[in-house]
Amino acid sequence: MVELHAAAKDGASLEDGEADSTAIPAPSTAELELLEQAGAELDKAGPAAILEWTFGHYGDDASVACSFGGVSGMVLMHMAQEIQPTAETFYIDTDYLFPETYETVEAARKRWPDATIRAYSPAISPDEQAREHGEHLWERDPDLCCDIRKVEPNRRALANKRAWISGLRRDQSEERASTPAVQWDEKFGLVKANPLINWDEKLLWAYIFEHEIPYNPLHDRNFPSIGCTNCTRAVLPGEDPRAGRWSGFEKSECGLHVPS
Repeated sequence: MVELHAAAKDGASLEDGEADSTAIPAPSTAELELLEQAGAELDKAGPAAILEWTFGHYGDDASVACSFGGVSGMVLMHMAQEIQPTAETFYIDTDYLFPETYETVEAARKRWPDATIRAYSPAISPDEQAREHGEHLWERDPDLCCDIRKVEPNRRALANKRAWISGLRRDQSEERASTPAVQWDEKFGLVKANPLINWDEKLLWAYIFEHEIPYNPLHDRNFPSIGCTNCTRAVLPGEDPRAGRWSGFEKSECGLHVPS
């Protein structure tokens, strides 16, 4: 049975055993050297090799990030279950996810009944955010909204971990074109592995259909990139796949993958 550990909505206190997420550790020289060597060796590698290296070094201290919006996370969850079935998968419940995203979480529970899926929510509720920052913050300052509703809970999700596994791909954008296989994440203070850097959408969808992996049904309705309801729309013919995110703003990242 899948465990779904939802973080407390008020976020006022750390759970038993959780570390203080405000203190960001620095890497040792030895770890940086290890990452540099691994990055060079895995630069052209496929997802399985990068995942095996990550779990081989960090075991269950490495968590899989899955938004249950994109297909990348679903592919990674499947691969991780094959290599390290005891590894935790986490997602950020911003309180503004699409109903279809929650449906995809439920589909994952059924597909991987022994997996651990943990949800982390922002420290403040939508009503508290509106009182503190005004209504519809995402329409005025989407960066701040993402900091509150995604970056802060992501920091708590990684507080006791040594590595996290993301679905970044080099083909997604110019900013991501040089993404390494493994790296030190200065923003969150731990190792970040990117197993899908050398894959593209065609390979992802082929893997999804070959292994009959559940995916967010919004993909079938012209939503190639799925985030919060307030900042995601369907993409029109000929538009960039990420044009439906933060439409009208000079913003292409939620902040999770942007250096501090």
